[in-house]
Amino acid sequence: MATTSPCAAPSPSLRCPLALSHPFASPPPPPALRLAGPKLLPGRLAVSPPPGIPAAASALESLILDLDDDEEDEDEETEFGLFQGEAWAAADEREAVRSPELVVPELEELPEQWRRSRIAWLCKELPAYKHSTFTRILNAQRKWITQDDATYVAVHCLRIRNNDAAFRVYSWMVRQHWFRFNFALATRVADCLGRDGKVEKCREVFEAMVKQGRVPAESTFHILIVAYLSVPKGRCLEEACTIYNQMIQMGGYKPRLSLHNSLFRALVSKTGGTAKYNLKQAEFVYHNVVTTNLDVHKDVYAGLIWLHSYQDVIDRERIIALRKEMKQAGFDEGIDVLVSVMRAFSKEGNVAETEATWHNILQSGSDLPVQAYVCRMEAYARTGEPMKSLDMFKEMKDKNIPPNVASYHKIIEIMTKAREVDIVEQLMNEFIESDMKHLMPAFLDLMYMYMDLDMHEKLELTFLKCIARCRPNRILYTIYLESLVKVGNIEKAEEVFGEMHNNGMIGTNTKSCNIMLRGYLSAEDYQKAEKVYDMMSKKKYDVQADSLEKLQSGLLLNKKVIKPKTVSMKLDQEQREILIGLLLGGTRMESYAQRGVHIVHFQFQEDSNAHSVLRVHIHERFFEWLSSASRSFDDGSKIPYQFSTIPHQHFSFFADQFFLKGQPVLPKLIHRWLTPRVLAYWFMFGGSKLPSGDIVLKLSGGNSEGVERIVNSLHTQSLTSKVKRKGRFFWIGFQGSNAESFWRIIEPHVLNNFASLVTQEGSSIGSDGTQDTDTDSDDDMQMSDTERDE
Repeated sequence: MATTSPCAAPSPSLRCPLALSHPFASPPPPPALRLAGPKLLPGRLAVSPPPGIPAAASALESLILDLDDDEEDEDEETEFGLFQGEAWAAADEREAVRSPELVVPELEELPEQWRRSRIAWLCKELPAYKHSTFTRILNAQRKWITQDDATYVAVHCLRIRNNDAAFRVYSWMVRQHWFRFNFALATRVADCLGRDGKVEKCREVFEAMVKQGRVPAESTFHILIVAYLSVPKGRCLEEACTIYNQMIQMGGYKPRLSLHNSLFRALVSKTGGTAKYNLKQAEFVYHNVVTTNLDVHKDVYAGLIWLHSYQDVIDRERIIALRKEMKQAGFDEGIDVLVSVMRAFSKEGNVAETEATWHNILQSGSDLPVQAYVCRMEAYARTGEPMKSLDMFKEMKDKNIPPNVASYHKIIEIMTKAREVDIVEQLMNEFIESDMKHLMPAFLDLMYMYMDLDMHEKLELTFLKCIARCRPNRILYTIYLESLVKVGNIEKAEEVFGEMHNNGMIGTNTKSCNIMLRGYLSAEDYQKAEKVYDMMSKKKYDVQADSLEKLQSGLLLNKKVIKPKTVSMKLDQEQREILIGLLLGGTRMESYAQRGVHIVHFQFQEDSNAHSVLRVHIHERFFEWLSSASRSFDDGSKIPYQFSTIPHQHFSFFADQFFLKGQPVLPKLIHRWLTPRVLAYWFMFGGSKLPSGDIVLKLSGGNSEGVERIVNSLHTQSLTSKVKRKGRFFWIGFQGSNAESFWRIIEPHVLNNFASLVTQEGSSIGSDGTQDTDTDSDDDMQMSDTERDE
């Protein structure tokens, strides 16, 4: 997002009210879009097309992929956050917000008959064309068309609900030498695009206003925020918060209560472990509601207390203050608030307050929530009374309250820390027999306990049970590796380490490499130890001091001295191919302050299991290129979904090839770079395998000519593909036997079990959540025409 210098507050004329209906189905024409006179096109005009304009656009019908809308639409996952299904702050309700008036003269007011005829012809014919032909028709009018004429055409497209055509006309206008910025037109285009769910196009016009030194209208802020909130699975929540903050800080506007509530609900709609990072923004929303003298809803208080209860460090004073304000507002504390209070007190080990709150829940007469028992278990465990925690668990079952996953995780965690082996094993068997999911945390706690008690045989059996029931991860293998090194089974440890290194779904890290290095040193195998040391130096892993001393001492015995090696930063062939695949799928790069130096921004979707696995793999594969802040995560589960490389000149080649003036493009030689590994990582990052077996790839950037080069290159590999353009993105699809052939080509480079993850999700997993929302449902690609910018 571009940063802007502070702008003066807009004039009051930009803040007058206008009714906007929320649903993204286009609303009736707003009164601000005032056209003096009769209908835009009074009747069917018998106007011949001006010379030089084709009657129809040609297309390669064989390159059109007809994807059903229900295959592309993603089913929203059920979240277990707070206030699901409540109607107090529905994000699909827009209230009246006024936008500046746009005045367009009547067609009959134009003095020249030929100009009226040509404008009428454009209004009639342009909406039927797509992409390159659309641009060619407009280019043919350069000799006579003016800004007022083009504005008239754009407004006509808005009135007939063809917002994409209006955006194309507007985008063409801004590239002409006669263009003068029209704030009212830009506002109207942005508002209509936002109401239609075209968030990227709306944001583009929004940013253009800011670059012109203008503060967007309140309606544009309002509509863009709601459009971002309407993106499925909350993928654009961060963007919505950014625009909301700008609306208040840059625009000086006072959002309506419904907008505050909609954003707040989105902030607390995820699970506690994820939503806890939204506390600062939620407090900001609450502050704005209070300072503008709006009514604070009961669930806003409850949501803030809920977010505070999930923080690592509990702000006790803030929770007390919120409870006091809630009572002063006349709201009773519901079960959800009492459970949040119990969670906060239990994290502090405050048994008295936890039990007092528990007593309040009992007095309410409501059903006893499982989470309340979990909080009591936590409170007693923190005071060193794990057996009382076990009593809480048994009491819950005695009252016919079925334990859930969270309760099993908590009691197993408590019992493993208490080293109650028999009890833990009994609980673990009970948990497995319950057929509940998410067994991995309990297996890890059990293995850590066996490790501390030197029960390595049981640890190995638990490891085998776990990989038979759960998807293996790096932490699981690292525990097993350390156990093997402790018992001196270096041969088996070497085998496990090799499996970790070769399996992209698992990978190695600083901890596992140090463990293997210690194993080789304990076996006095200094040659293999030196190889591990060289690998760690290349990846910039920290080597433990005692291991380094032993390695130096051992090599000295062989009259060999180990010297610190200066590692030359250079992308290897595999990294280059991985990067090309990710760039095709939508990975972003940006220029750093120093000319010729670039940064790669890796961004993955939090709601995608496939992206979650790929994120850990890419983090490990590019570890030496990451910034120090991004390298400080040994635990794969803590690796962020967004991380960046250091600025380096080795990335400049890729930036020059894949980006032009900050916009993604396709390299002219892309057809020569489509190796099996490039295709595999393109598929894993920006593709999907449909339940039918068909495979689709989302292509970020480029034009018809570049896509045609890719299609022809795939054809030389006996892969026949179909293409469809959706908004700014191209879809390349493989069906039937072609999908099977494509899979055979990429399978050796696809992460183990990755295909099942992508197929289960059943839809595109591109890098940006906004990509799927900013589409044109029927924009077939015109392969025979290349768009001209000028």
